[in-house]
Amino acid sequence: MADEIKVGLVGYGPAGEFFHAPLIAATPGLRLAAVVTGDPEKAARIGPGVAVVRHAADLHPLVDLVVVASPNRTHVPIAGEALRAGLPVVVDKPLAATAEEALELAALARERGLMLTVFQNRRWDGDFLTIERLRPRLGEIRRFESRFERWRPVPKGGWREQGGPEDLAGLLYDLGSHLVDQALQLLGPVASVYAEADVRRAGVRADDDSFIALTHANGARSHLWVSAVAADLGPRFRVLGSEAAYVKWGMDPQEDRLRAGRSPAEPGFGDGEPGFVGDERVPTEPGNYRAFYEGVVRALWGEAPPPVTPESAAEALVVLRAARVSADEGRVIATS
Repeated sequence: MADEIKVGLVGYGPAGEFFHAPLIAATPGLRLAAVVTGDPEKAARIGPGVAVVRHAADLHPLVDLVVVASPNRTHVPIAGEALRAGLPVVVDKPLAATAEEALELAALARERGLMLTVFQNRRWDGDFLTIERLRPRLGEIRRFESRFERWRPVPKGGWREQGGPEDLAGLLYDLGSHLVDQALQLLGPVASVYAEADVRRAGVRADDDSFIALTHANGARSHLWVSAVAADLGPRFRVLGSEAAYVKWGMDPQEDRLRAGRSPAEPGFGDGEPGFVGDERVPTEPGNYRAFYEGVVRALWGEAPPPVTPESAAEALVVLRAARVSADEGRVIATS
C-alpha cells in the first residue's frame, strides 16, 4: 500500500459529506480522490482535485480504498463488487441486513486478502471512552442505559423515514446499530432480546421510536432507547455498577462540530462536557472519530488489525435481527 492512500467515497449524503469526507481529509496518509454522486448540487460542494463519478465501479481504477456511505440496502452489493475488484473496503453501519450476509462479505475479504471494516465511530465517543476509563471505579456493571433521543416532531423525509424493511430504514438499524455495538463492546455477548419499534409520526413508514432490552450472557442488562419524538431528553448514559454509578447528559459533540464544518484535526475538537459519579463531576475523555481512520491506515500498512472487524458487526446484526422479530411478534427472542 502506497504512503498516500487514494480513497473513493460512494455516496455524498450526510454520512459521506459530514462524517467520512472530513475525517478522511484530516487523517495523515489518506487523500479523498473520488466521490460517487449523481446529484449536481452535491457534486458542486465537493472540493477541488476530487473526481466526481456516477457509478461505484467507476472508482475502481482511480483509488486504493473504497468507502461505502450509500443507502443501507446498497452496502453489500457495492462492498462485494469492490472486494472482487481487489480493493479494501470501509462500510458505514449497518454492514448488512443480516449476520449471514456480513459473514459472507468477511469471507470474501479473507479469500482476497483484503481489509474489510465497519464505521462504528461511536466506539470513539468521548463519554463511551469515559465509561471504559471508569470501569474499575464502577465495579461490576449491572445495568447499562443508553439513549439517542431527539425531538423532531416534523419528519425530514428521505429513505430513512420512508423506506421499508428492504431498505433497512428506521432508527432500529440506524442509531440502534451504534447502541447495540456499544453494549456488546462493554458487556459482551447477548443471551436474549426484547424490543419495541413504533412509528409515531404521520407520514413515516419506518420506526421512529424504539426500545431494546438486552440480557447479556454475564447477567448484566442493557436498556437502549432510540427516538425522534422525545420531547424531554433522558441522560445519554446511566451506568449502574456494584460500587458506583456514572451519569452523562448530552450527546458527544463531534457530530455537531462536523456538521458545522469544523475540522477533526483542530485542537479540542473532541472535548465534551463532564459527567457525574454521584455528585462528583468527572471529566469526559476527548472523543476521537479520527482514530477510526487512523486505524484504517495502520491496517492497510499491515501494522494492525482493522479498527472494527466485520465479525463484531455481524454479532450486532444478530441482536438487531432478534430485536426486529421481537418487536414484530411481541416476545423475547433467545440469541444463544
